[in-house]
Amino acid sequence: MKIALIGASGFIGSALREEALRRGHQVTALVSHPKKLNATATNLSVKQVDVQNTAQLTEALTGADVVISAFSGHAQDDIRGYYVQGVKSIIAAVKAADVTRLVIVGGAGSLRVAADTLLIDTPAFPEEYKPTALGAQDALTLLQAESALNWTMLSPAAEIFPGERTGQFRLGQDDLLLDDQGNSRISVQDYALALLDEVDHPQHERQRFTLAY
Repeated sequence: MKIALIGASGFIGSALREEALRRGHQVTALVSHPKKLNATATNLSVKQVDVQNTAQLTEALTGADVVISAFSGHAQDDIRGYYVQGVKSIIAAVKAADVTRLVIVGGAGSLRVAADTLLIDTPAFPEEYKPTALGAQDALTLLQAESALNWTMLSPAAEIFPGERTGQFRLGQDDLLLDDQGNSRISVQDYALALLDEVDHPQHERQRFTLAY
């Protein structure tokens, strides 16, 4: 499968890149700083792309079977605004390039912890993470408004960390998943495994889903 991976050098993007290559997919890594990646791996090519440049992004996506977006705005002053504008550009470019599917990395903040309460609205939610979480929530709203685009968003557990690829986790929909100790955790390696499982065997088309141990 030909995969265009936006943000392939980031924390989650790197795990997605390695998981996709592990499965034998042809991966085009779309990044803003190509020197961060060693393009010697089999089935890996690297392209410099400005996500906010929709025409340039459209050209880079053309010919892909699926687009995976691990795009983020963490390094920007206006994290939420930059991210939302980027997601709008990605959606437009996927459509213009006539790619059949978009799978996007979401956030945990928009997951429910009670019938009328999201994780982001709880007192314990870290203030410094709110711009990112709000941007991801906005992205979900944008995707849900799409009538034609075949999209999927995978929201991680509340804590995502470097760990092991175990394959032992649970899937859910819109509710935050907790373990027996009340924690919501997933390794970035298992997150990548679940997302690539979805790419290979779609089960959540036009839906958001989540996972945790």
